[in-house]
Order: sequence, then structure tokens, then C-alpha cells
Amino acid sequence: MSFDLGLKGLRALVTGGTKGIGAAVVAVLREQGAQVISVARSAADSTPEGVHFIAADLGTAAGCASATEAVKARLGGVDIIVNVLGGSSAPGGGFAVLDDEQWANALGQNLMAAVRVDRALLPGMLARGAGVIIHVTSIQRELPLPDSTTAYAAAKAALATYSKSLSKEVTPKGIRVVRVSPGWVETDAAVALAERLAEQAGTDYEGGKQIIMQALGGIPLGRPAKPQEVADLIAFLVSPRAASISGTEYVIDGGTVPTV
Repeated sequence: MSFDLGLKGLRALVTGGTKGIGAAVVAVLREQGAQVISVARSAADSTPEGVHFIAADLGTAAGCASATEAVKARLGGVDIIVNVLGGSSAPGGGFAVLDDEQWANALGQNLMAAVRVDRALLPGMLARGAGVIIHVTSIQRELPLPDSTTAYAAAKAALATYSKSLSKEVTPKGIRVVRVSPGWVETDAAVALAERLAEQAGTDYEGGKQIIMQALGGIPLGRPAKPQEVADLIAFLVSPRAASISGTEYVIDGGTVPTV
């Protein structure tokens, strides 16, 4: 990003900040001069200079507590929270294979991590009367894939509802809350999935990508989004340039969702 977003010196926390969209968000916020803390279960192969990393499992209450206390100890609070953390480890097979543990994991990672992080750090924002929270949801809250992502999609739908309710409560107090809803993004995990599907189908990587796009009902743009594209959108939304934006959702899916 080649222009100044006015983020220099602001304190930012990025959850799930070592891979995919999260890593791209960490990099662009740091490039813009923000003080950035990245939280994830394990460190990346390399961390941008000046970024502080905290290892924690935010899918658990204890992990959220330890991470947010460390954030407050290091920065005294934050001006920006970007809740990127999310994902699914559920097996294929539809509803019947989703036991209580699978549901608890999906809700812990995709909903409760954001709820707990916000609950710990939002009071400091309210005391200052300023701040921005981004919740990364997913188009699967509208287009779930029943074979494998029912619990993930339901958790992301819950996150979207929570985010909207939170925005109505705290926007009048100076805190902007915005949702970003990606479609298929070409992260390392997505590349691995496409390669696996390609091998099973006896085709190449581009063929594997087509298999995924067909499962989504097609992507009019003809390709998945890049992590950097999602990160650039988020960087704009947390900046003073987006000062009038709150309570809404920005879909970045290449036109995948076929409804208005």
C-alpha cells in the first residue's frame, strides 16, 4: 500500500497473525507504522521486524486470558483489534460426524476467541472513547458446505450477529466495529487443499482450483482472493480514512455470493 493511512504509532492486535490473511494484516499494519502484536498458537517462520509475537491458544478461555494480559502489559491497551483467527478441523461427512467436541472446537475458535478478546480489551477503548474492532467472518455463513463446514459456518454466522450487536452498543461511545467477509482466499492452506484435490482428480493445480470454485458455485472473478487484497481492505477499514464506517460487513469474494 503506497499511501499513508494515518496508522503510525497506533497499537494493534492481530489474532491468527502468523499465517494467511492474519500474516498479511500484520505486515501491512507494520508497514503503515502501527505497533503490532500478533497472537497465534505457533510462531511464523519469520516475523516482520518490530512485531511482537505472543504464543497462545485463543480457542480456550485460559489462552485468551494469558494473551490479553500480555498485550496490556506490553502496550497498556490497544487502539485496533483485528480478529482474524478462524478455521475448521472437522472431518467430512455432514452433521452426523459433528460430535460435541467438534462443535465446541468450532465455536471456541471462530466465535468465543473474538468474544473473549473483545471483552478483555474493549474496556480500555471505551475509557479512551476511541478504537476499531474488525471481525473476520466468512461467506460460508451464507453459503455453508454441508459435507464439512456446518459447524464452522454456524460459528461464523454467530460471530457476524455478535459483531453487529456489539457495533450498535459501542459505536455511540466512539468504537467502530466492522465485519470483513472473505470468500475463498489463496492461503497456504487453500493451496494445499487445491493440490490434494488435483492429485486425487489426476489434474494440475489450476485444475484443483477449478474443483474448489465449482464447489462454491463459481467465482465470477475467475480466481480466489489474495491474502494481501483482504489485508489491504482491513488496513483501510481500521484507518481514520474510514472514520464513518461502522456496523457493516464488507464481502471480498470475487462475486461468489449470488445474492444482493
